[in-house]
Amino acid sequence: MKIKLNRIDEDFLFECTNSNGNKILLDNTSKPDSKGVSPMESVLMAVAGCSGIDIVSILKKQRQEIKSFSAEVEGDRIQIGDAKPFKNIMVRFYLTGVVDIKKAFKAADLSFEKYCSVSKTLEPNVKVDWEVFVNGEKA
Repeated sequence: MKIKLNRIDEDFLFECTNSNGNKILLDNTSKPDSKGVSPMESVLMAVAGCSGIDIVSILKKQRQEIKSFSAEVEGDRIQIGDAKPFKNIMVRFYLTGVVDIKKAFKAADLSFEKYCSVSKTLEPNVKVDWEVFVNGEKA
């Protein structure tokens, strides 16, 4: 896996490109006119995306009919010297459709316990918790 990063303005805007040519913009979001996400926001996005792919994949294999799927992720940070790494991350998944709530819970559990490489990478230092809601009901 290889990512290329290029500075594309006179300040802090970076374009990151993967080997398939897909791109995201990273920026210093403390600026009022930022045009990308912060690197720390991208970590939260990666947790949601990684586990989201797992959950949808598992539920599709079980022939669950997902009408909508979304997630909200919050990260609590701590000060360690000059850095502010995450201490805790909370991911909440929201599904609608003809989805068995127990299967949705199990799919999320499998993602975080076994499959999600992003949360596994963070795991030694960051506590990642999660919740699943199906058609408004907490699993």
